[in-house]
Amino acid sequence: MTDLFSFPWWALVLMACGVIGIATSILSLFSSIGDRASKASLVDSCAVHTEDFLQALAGVLNSPLQSGGSAELLNNGDQYFPRMLQAIREAEHTINFTTYIWHDGKVSKQFFQALTERARAGVQVRVLVDGFGGLRAPDDDISQLREAGGKWAFFNAPRFGRLTRLHKRTHRRALLIDGRIGFTGGAAVMDKWRGDAGNPEEWRDTMVEVRGKLAVNLQSAFTQLWTHATGELISGDGFYSNDEEESTADRPEAQLIRRHLNVISSPSSHAHPMRHLYWFSISSAEKRLYITNPYFVPDKTLAVALKDRAERGIDVRVLVPNEHIDVPMIRWASHSYYEELLAAGVRIFEFQPTMIHQKLLVADGIWSLVGSANMDVRSKELNQENMLGLQDRGFGVEMERTFMADLARAREITLDQWRKRPLHRRIPERIARLFEEQF
Repeated sequence: MTDLFSFPWWALVLMACGVIGIATSILSLFSSIGDRASKASLVDSCAVHTEDFLQALAGVLNSPLQSGGSAELLNNGDQYFPRMLQAIREAEHTINFTTYIWHDGKVSKQFFQALTERARAGVQVRVLVDGFGGLRAPDDDISQLREAGGKWAFFNAPRFGRLTRLHKRTHRRALLIDGRIGFTGGAAVMDKWRGDAGNPEEWRDTMVEVRGKLAVNLQSAFTQLWTHATGELISGDGFYSNDEEESTADRPEAQLIRRHLNVISSPSSHAHPMRHLYWFSISSAEKRLYITNPYFVPDKTLAVALKDRAERGIDVRVLVPNEHIDVPMIRWASHSYYEELLAAGVRIFEFQPTMIHQKLLVADGIWSLVGSANMDVRSKELNQENMLGLQDRGFGVEMERTFMADLARAREITLDQWRKRPLHRRIPERIARLFEEQF
């Protein structure tokens, strides 16, 4: 066996540098050391229906409180795609659209046709798509949109010189029309979002149509990243409506919203607004807490908060995908949390018909979260995300009604049943848990 110290000193130094470099890379890529506090706590509890809750949340998120505007929950592609396309076709001044995924297909053709027609009519059209999520967007249709006067940009497109930033993606969803009508939620431009979630080829998802003040505030989810990607600073009446209120006369299903927050996040080693938003919302529920999320990897801090609520007798239910999920490894990591959550009294359900892609939370029937952020580490700390927090009982009732309707198509996981699962299912869960910082 070769004696290590028989090597020249300079070779030993190089080997030591190599070992240190590899160890540093592994810690940087896969460890959360120093990224966040080891635990979270409240100075004083405040229920989600109170003004104290809103003020505390607004302070930690640096997001101003607003009143007014309306919101309507739209279920599945059969509802939200026609409504979004109608709004585009009726645009008079501006269309701003940002999304994570854009794939060629029937939905893509419909959106390009509507956007290009409006651009030819003189409407200012701007589209921002993630550099990875938009790799399968059709070049010919993009060119036609640009020839018609529309603008298209990619966020953080893969290119030399940006290799260390490739993992930082925009996952935001926001469509804004004339600064007065907006849409956000989980859907993107891809044929999987078509239909009514009637079979495994049609994903279950929701979008929210907002008007008035809510739409004005949602505009920042687009404008911030558009300026970063293109250098163009957006301003003018066509982008920010001056209407103080938005009538719901033509939208009887819409709810006038009492109080709301618009929360946007960008990668930072010090500020994690989506983590704080989820944690504070969970920790302030007093009666019931219903969560739907496709990529449920809560991490230790959120898991502790969920267990605490359940142990206090609060009705905590979590709805997640079953085997129809598009990223199985994330489901394995999610499974690694089931036993401790179930033992604490959290009820877990898996949606059966198809992939469920909603990102919804409703606490005590009055505080609702809707938008783009998943409950995994990537959404909480790495992605560009946007969420709306709505304090309104009418909208909360609609959120709970939607949750219960989905629950009727789900299967509950019990603790006894879970503990009997075979070893070959436990092993990938443990492995996936090791990489949860990457999800």
